[in-house]
Amino acid sequence: MSCFTSEDEAQLQSMLRQLLQSVKEKITGAPSVECAEEILLHLEETDENFHNYEFVKYLRKCINSTVGSVIEEEIEKCISAQSQGEVSGYDMLVQHVTKKTRESKEYREMMHALKNVMMVVVESLINKFEEDQMHNKELDIKPKKERRSGYYTDNCSDSDSSFNRSYTFLSQEQLQLLVERLDPIQPMEVRQEALQTLCFAPPSDILNSETWPDLRKHLTTSLSDPDTAFSEKILRFYAKAFSSSPFNMTRDVYTSLARHLELYFLSGEYSLRISAGLDVSNPHIDRLLKKVRLLNEYQKEAPSSWIRHPEKYMEEVVDSTFSLLSVNHEPNHPASPDFLSPVYFLALLDIKAVWFKKWMHAYYSRAVVLRLLEKKYKSLINAAVQQCLDYFESCKAGVNKNSSVSDFSHQHCSDEQNFSYAGQELQYVYFVHSLCLLGRLLVYKQGQNLFPVELKNKKDRVSVTDLLVLFTQLIYYSPSYPKTALAGHTDSYSPTSLVMEILQVFCDQTGCAAECLYTDAVIDALLHPVQSVLSGTEVYLNCLETTLIDVADILARIAAVDDGLSFFLHGENEKTAKEDGPTAVHVIVQFTKKLLHDDISLLSGSELLPVVKGAFIFVCRQMYRTCEGLQMLIPYGLHESMGEAWKKMSLLSERVPTPVTGVDSISSISLESKNSLLWEETLLDALLNFSATPKGLFLLHSTGAMNDCVNFMFSSLSKKLQANEYEEFGNKVIITQMATTPSGAVALQSSGFIKALVTELWALLECGKDDLRITQPQSTPIDPIDQSCQKSFLSLINLLTYPAVFELLSKQDTPNKPVYSFREVPTDIIDIIDRLIILNSEAKIHSLFSYEQSHIFGLRFLNVLCCELNTLLLLESQYKVSQVLLTAQEENVIETSEGPGDFIIDGLSVERNHVLVRINLIGGPRERILPLRVLDKGSNSYPWPMFSSLPLPKCYLAETPRKGEFRQDKDLDKLLSLLKSPEKQSGWAEICRKQFYKVMKARPDIISGTILAELIEKFVSHLSESQLDCYFSTGNDKVQRGGVSFEHK
Repeated sequence: MSCFTSEDEAQLQSMLRQLLQSVKEKITGAPSVECAEEILLHLEETDENFHNYEFVKYLRKCINSTVGSVIEEEIEKCISAQSQGEVSGYDMLVQHVTKKTRESKEYREMMHALKNVMMVVVESLINKFEEDQMHNKELDIKPKKERRSGYYTDNCSDSDSSFNRSYTFLSQEQLQLLVERLDPIQPMEVRQEALQTLCFAPPSDILNSETWPDLRKHLTTSLSDPDTAFSEKILRFYAKAFSSSPFNMTRDVYTSLARHLELYFLSGEYSLRISAGLDVSNPHIDRLLKKVRLLNEYQKEAPSSWIRHPEKYMEEVVDSTFSLLSVNHEPNHPASPDFLSPVYFLALLDIKAVWFKKWMHAYYSRAVVLRLLEKKYKSLINAAVQQCLDYFESCKAGVNKNSSVSDFSHQHCSDEQNFSYAGQELQYVYFVHSLCLLGRLLVYKQGQNLFPVELKNKKDRVSVTDLLVLFTQLIYYSPSYPKTALAGHTDSYSPTSLVMEILQVFCDQTGCAAECLYTDAVIDALLHPVQSVLSGTEVYLNCLETTLIDVADILARIAAVDDGLSFFLHGENEKTAKEDGPTAVHVIVQFTKKLLHDDISLLSGSELLPVVKGAFIFVCRQMYRTCEGLQMLIPYGLHESMGEAWKKMSLLSERVPTPVTGVDSISSISLESKNSLLWEETLLDALLNFSATPKGLFLLHSTGAMNDCVNFMFSSLSKKLQANEYEEFGNKVIITQMATTPSGAVALQSSGFIKALVTELWALLECGKDDLRITQPQSTPIDPIDQSCQKSFLSLINLLTYPAVFELLSKQDTPNKPVYSFREVPTDIIDIIDRLIILNSEAKIHSLFSYEQSHIFGLRFLNVLCCELNTLLLLESQYKVSQVLLTAQEENVIETSEGPGDFIIDGLSVERNHVLVRINLIGGPRERILPLRVLDKGSNSYPWPMFSSLPLPKCYLAETPRKGEFRQDKDLDKLLSLLKSPEKQSGWAEICRKQFYKVMKARPDIISGTILAELIEKFVSHLSESQLDCYFSTGNDKVQRGGVSFEHK
């Protein structure tokens, strides 16, 4: 490189042209110069022809000739060091050689020479490019002016594409000349020509240049130019910069535009007033809206990129935005209340304050926003709160005068051709914007810390609770839609739907809801319409039905959370709740009972009455799903009211009149029957959910609707009406609860639920569906219970509690047929026992497609059932399962000439051995040893002895420790003394709990079965004597099943 000739320069220029020509499309498609640099830096990763470029070959040749010897020398050093254990690994070798090479003298000399050579080559290319540009300019000087507007339209619009841009790269001298020509003191022709040149340059180059500060001042000033075409060109340049430049550059453009608007609103030439309205078809207003719209678009896009830049950049954007929105006349100015401030224009373009929602989403930006609001711009919050208060007062005044306030949300949205806004419409738009902004602000704890706020026309300060009460009151004081529009009102900008969205977010945010919603003031505001109807006072509401439905929705969301339910039951202060007045649960239940009895005259004849009933029943359902809530609701007899309503509706549905000739009569009867069926299903669903608790199941049985509720549940499951996992899990809990009672088990069987469950299990386990065409054999399962059968297995186990087993199997013999057809599918639990567990004949074995897998499933099923001692005794007394398994083990031996040999060790014999030990030895892990179900590696794969007759081998009996090995324990002595004490002091149960926990934590092995039995007996006896803790009375309860009466004592 020391002798660099002109031929070498020309050759290098040719190499560079080839490289740039190959990557031309990638570079021109880049939105900025920085992106183009990134593309070139990663070209080896994205271009498969990278190593074929002549310029790359030239660089590789320079490296080999200059630092090749250095690399080889370092590699030899590393290899010798690696043999001695000093350097290990290929990656470490590469890193070490690279580091040493870059630190070498040869490398530094090569880089210095390459830089000098490339500077000469690049400068020659740039000079040649400028000469070609000047030559083309001279050839095309005549049509230049005609094409200016066309070029501008194509290349400077905010919707420009990277495929049709024609950029001109400007030097610093040229940019400085542009700054001078764009000075407002220059003639308009000079400024227009300079702006035209500016539009051809890449925005990122302009924003990154040294002349940008001066250029920004001139552009900001020129935005107010009376020549609208000129100012719009600048606005398009701003839009182009926003779309193609990084955030650290565009922030200056944004602050420049925001500052221009702020100065404009503060200037004397701006004189718009709210009372005069706003005509958006006016060219002057249209240009103003375009500027605000450009700001708003940037506000919504900036949060996606500003986290990658210093915080001060983001703070500049936020500060300039809040400074603009805070613009207003001085308080003493005569037109101050009527001033159409910038926030009105922003609200027109972004009515739901999406920009603020995005700014508050991430903590990085939220912290800055809240800090600036607290220190400098709290007036924005004050103005938003004042706007909500003013709108509420106007709504309340209109309702009290029985004249509803104009609903601008519906009026304006329905009129697409309206290009003007009246003063009241502007106020409403600002109100919606303020409501959404405050709703998002209060979601966060730091946002709540900005309250209370002081308002000019209000003596008391407005707290978070006051604001939530205001939001709640807007539900029933704000204008509402007609009843026919109920289904679609949530998609509008009505105050009710907006407030509902805010309150629903609060309910989802449990931490925020606990601090904001769970207050007596907010709940009293929610219950105000309910209490007014209950007390019989005159109700001034726009639409009572829709108000009650919305109130019930929020109440149900609160009651669905444990903290919210506790608040409903006990109030804000548990100690003074009973003294101050009835808690929310009492008001809700009383109102629901009146609804069920049709005892509310204001709602009589309403089409939405069934919907209102269903909404408040759902609120009560959230409360009686827990034992504590159910105990609070029992005195009201809500289950009886629901049962009576269901019986009444059931009788009406049976008396459907015969339709007469005529389409109208048929359609009216059909609609009426559908509504009746829907209301009946709502009642059944509500009654069904009583079974979520043991006491609730008892109450459900007393209503006589048990069988109908189970039939409804099975019908819903069959139709797959469950929408989510939560509802499916709830149904499984209800089924398990029902199976714990005889009447529930009988209802499950009569509904067809058990038959469907057994049929589904058999389809998965054995033959599959009848209509399923088998094209290839099924894969052999690896696990003892295949994954496809696990759900059915767990469902059966949860179903078969001892009461259910007794009802389904008592005094029933197994079929034991001589022949079983392959198409004969089991339909009951007794069939499962006959076909999968008690396989005592060749006919049963030959009827199974997968004998071993199905029998293992049955043995596992039996193994779990026998964990319940009562179930084990019933199975053993009726079916002699132990003897059946012993006989199967006796037959599973190797036949020899001398007679029966050793047991055959396979999956079935191992499973049978485990079940036999479990059902013949009662006790815990210290009283018996259960054999494992797995085989070990080696010759002795199964060390546990098998047997085919009783008694069991002694190895399965655990050694009982001697009495001397037991050590006296003080904590255990204290627990025993508490149990034997005849006088139970106050708090005895809690003392026992703590002492038992202390013993179990210290020495869990010291408590024997006798002590546990005594503890449970004493504890249950104590709970039965306590009225607060007792859920089932000690009297006689009768359960009616069919024509037979069962008595439980």
